[in-house]
Amino acid sequence: MNGIVVLTTDRLVLRHLTQDDAAFILELLNDPGWLRFIGDKGVRTLEDARNYLVKGPLAMYERHGFGLYLVELADGHVPIGMCGLIKRDTLDDVDIGYAYLPAFRAKGYAHEAAAAVLAYGNRQFGLTRIVAITSPDNVGSSRLLEKLGMNHEKTVTLGGADHEVRLYASDF
Repeated sequence: MNGIVVLTTDRLVLRHLTQDDAAFILELLNDPGWLRFIGDKGVRTLEDARNYLVKGPLAMYERHGFGLYLVELADGHVPIGMCGLIKRDTLDDVDIGYAYLPAFRAKGYAHEAAAAVLAYGNRQFGLTRIVAITSPDNVGSSRLLEKLGMNHEKTVTLGGADHEVRLYASDF
């Protein structure tokens, strides 16, 4: 296991991503679910994945002290997805983001990790409001956000995007 451990739950370990996670990132970012609901980041090679890590999560850790974390099973440290806090230029508030490989969806892992990340954001960084965005047709993600106690506030178009997303919010 590498990377700084940020959170642990009953079944999961959330830790900082490192460049050593490039193969996993390459797989996750090319999953059909990622491409459909999050978008094509143009990550096609291990080098692309390393660049995504350096310019994305690793830069965000440096800038804000948080970012997307690798989610792995506590038993065996198998990487299953990402979940964490993101500060986008296009949103006023910090948002929570997550994505999981198909074999690990619908098993409660996303809820377990996201609930821990929301509490961590409030406790560690004093965030009193955390938002989330999801595609209007991503029913599973909307259900998860509602189960986490987040409320749909409005539909927005983020800067430069050609499609609308649903904005959810959780106030602490």
